[in-house]
Amino acid sequence: MTHAVQAPPIRLMFVDDHPIVRIGLAALIGTLPGMETVAQAGSGREAIALHREHAPDVTLMDLRLPDISGVETIRTIRAASPESRFIVVTTYEGDEDIHQALQAGASGYIIKGLPHNLLAEAIKRVHAGGRYLPSVVKRTLASRTPNSDLSAREREILARIAQGKSNREIAAELQLAEITVKVRVSAILERLGVNDRTEAVVAALQRGLLHL
Repeated sequence: MTHAVQAPPIRLMFVDDHPIVRIGLAALIGTLPGMETVAQAGSGREAIALHREHAPDVTLMDLRLPDISGVETIRTIRAASPESRFIVVTTYEGDEDIHQALQAGASGYIIKGLPHNLLAEAIKRVHAGGRYLPSVVKRTLASRTPNSDLSAREREILARIAQGKSNREIAAELQLAEITVKVRVSAILERLGVNDRTEAVVAALQRGLLHL
């Protein structure tokens, strides 16, 4: 009588700056067959080091970390290990957050608070080489406006608009001509589809271009 060879468990790493979240996810995984937690990290740099040490099959990554962002952490790890697989687990629901995470190399994106069974399904699908985007995430991504990307410089200006700085103050801080800042601000308003600076900040927060 031959016995079926049991597949090795899916090895997981959790990255979140809140210990309670990491412990909760690890406890949840402990109840699921065929999965095990091999590492937990509370920061991006710790995640990079632990990923190198443990080489998990799938990493569950929060976007907001105390040192470098989750997106930057994914980029850094994938530069060294292109086959690495990631699922973002976050509270951020903006289309820019989702876009940036997928651009960095995430294969799944889950909003915290969604049913736990979705997490298990996501892990299995991503481990198998697929992608997992819940319908709410797909809808948000589909609503993304064409040509709404902001350049790095425009993001710098937008961040200073959110701080309440005038064009003159922004120009001095970024060592630009004031007219250049004025032109860039107009471009930002147009790309975000808004009429003034206040609306720009609100739209940027909703989309994930800015985080408080």
